[in-house]
Formats: sequence, C-alpha cells, structure tokens
Amino acid sequence: MEDRDQSDGQVQAEEARHRVRAWVGLHLLAMVVFLVIVASRVTAAAPDTAPDAFAAHCFSPFLTAETAEARLAPARVDFYDLRPFSSDNAVSEPMGRPATPGTDRRCEVAFDGTHVEAGIDAVLRGLDREGIDAEAEVPADFPAQPGARFVAARYLNPARIAVVQVGTRPGPNGVETFINVERLVPSEDQN
Repeated sequence: MEDRDQSDGQVQAEEARHRVRAWVGLHLLAMVVFLVIVASRVTAAAPDTAPDAFAAHCFSPFLTAETAEARLAPARVDFYDLRPFSSDNAVSEPMGRPATPGTDRRCEVAFDGTHVEAGIDAVLRGLDREGIDAEAEVPADFPAQPGARFVAARYLNPARIAVVQVGTRPGPNGVETFINVERLVPSEDQN
C-alpha cells in the first residue's frame, strides 16, 4: 500500500510539473504575442498620427527638444532651436542632421511609407491653425532637401520666414515621408 501511495504521489508530482510548465509556456507565448501586437501598432501609428502631431506642434514657438520627443512620437523626430522664443526654453542643438545654414530652428517628423499628400495637408492645416498665411519667396540659396515634393515659405512675422518641405527619402525601413519646417535667421534686408 505504501508503494502504491508513493507511486501515486510521484505521478501527481509529475502531472503538477507538466501543468506548471504548460502554464509558464502559455504565459510566455501570451507575452510574446502582446509585444508583437504593441510593436506593430506603434509602427503602424506613425502614418496615422505623425502628420496631425506635426500640424499641432511644429509651428508652436514654445516647442522644445524635450516636448518635441514626447508630442511627436512615434515618428522619428529631428529638432533644434538655437534661438528659443521664450527665455524659459533652453537652446537645443540639432538632434539629427546638422543645422541647415541660415536657419535657427527645425522641427521635422519622418515615418515609414509614402504619405506626401497627408504631409502636405498637415503642413497647410498647421499653418492655418497658427494664422501663418502670408506667403514669402523661398530664398534662392535655401537648400531644398533631396526628395522634397512640396516646398513653400511663409512669413512668421515681418522679419522672420519659415520654409516648409514635404517629401520622401530612403529611411531605415525603406521609403519614409518627411514633413519639415525650418525657421530662417533674419537677413539684413528683412530687418
């Protein structure tokens, strides 16, 4: 009888170990599936959210490097502001490419895929939202980015011009869309 009880105990212990392994395996599988879903949603969210985030934040003179990262995610962000509007904002050096000569601020989002029309719509909405509607000439020496399909300039005020660009270029995952605004340093003839 004692051998039978011991044998039954070993069988039950072995069954318990199998149940624990199955439980752990299922939980690991569930975590992997969850992470894959979250990662795919973040990647997929950029084309849906980046143009609107650009329109809502990139024309604000109060945007900083810290807030740009938070407000423009999950898009790839390139931002600098060498002459902040507010003394409360710190100067921020370029986060990505070097500063464009003749500019003191850049706000750019980039995201996977070809979404030029959505980018142009976002630029126009953002300009309209901020009341930036006085057209300006794009300076002849301003370097348009390779792949830019839309380039325009607007007066921010009588002494300041912003140049906006939308286009496509090679990105880390294939073709990416970029939406960009750069603030020009006032020239002598603008003062």
